[in-house]
Parts: sequence; C-alpha cells; structure tokens
Amino acid sequence: MRLSEDIAGFISRHGVVLIATMGVDGKIHCSVKGIAGVNLEGKVFVVDLFKFRTYKNLRLNPMVSITTYDEKKFKGYTLQGEAKIINREDIKKDIILEWDRRTIKRISERVISNLRAEAEKDSHHEAELPHQPQYLIEVSVNNIIDLAPPIYRKKDQ
Repeated sequence: MRLSEDIAGFISRHGVVLIATMGVDGKIHCSVKGIAGVNLEGKVFVVDLFKFRTYKNLRLNPMVSITTYDEKKFKGYTLQGEAKIINREDIKKDIILEWDRRTIKRISERVISNLRAEAEKDSHHEAELPHQPQYLIEVSVNNIIDLAPPIYRKKDQ
C-alpha cells in the first residue's frame, strides 16, 4: 500500500511511534520505538535498541500497528501491517546513518531547549541508550487509520 507524502512526512517528522505487537499469551504489548525511515511505497523502518518483548512477539506473530499522534494539531495515524525482522548485520548503511542523524538531532534539540528554558538537566536520555539498533523492524503497511476527529480530516478521506 502506498503512503501519501502527507502521511509519510508526518510519521517521519515525529520520529517516534508506539508499536503494538501480540504476545504468546494473547495480550497486546505496546512499546515506544524510533523511526529510521519511511518511504512512499508503504514501508516504515522502526529501530529497536533492545531485543526483548517486541522482538519475541514479532517472531511469533508479525502483525503490528504503529501509531503516532500530534495532540496540538489533532492529527495522527495508525499504520497496520506485517513486520519483517532485519538482523543488525543486515541493516543497510543508509538506515544506520539516518538513525544516527535523527539521534544527534533529538539530543541537540533537547539540549538547546533546556538551555533556553534555563532548565537544569542531569541527563540526556538518548545519550544514555545503546547507540546501535539490535535489529530493524521493516513494516509493510496494509491499512491506514486516520486518528483525527472526523471534522478535521481531509474531505477526500
């Protein structure tokens, strides 16, 4: 399924999604993950810095949903699809470079924001996380849910 430039741009700009997987016990598991890229062909590349519950769930059931929302703009999307696990050594170099660029940008923006607010901050969360992904989640989108209230959706939807 192709993504519109609007949806792809929205997901890419937010950089963080909530990914939902299904556990062996039938319970839904949600986790926050970083976006490493989105393309118009309907692929979303999600980075996982840990190999824990999400990874185990994906090995059993590849069906996922990823969600991001901007409460100030009353705009958001849930993208549903099938995930493919890409092992660390098989992640394309351009995706790793994009992930590094996004991480540096988030840290820089947080530092600048804290300086402007004259806030004292003991740590910068992204800097404390592992730097390299344990694996990549490649989601092939097959359904898009617009989370905006109906009165704010585009007329062609």
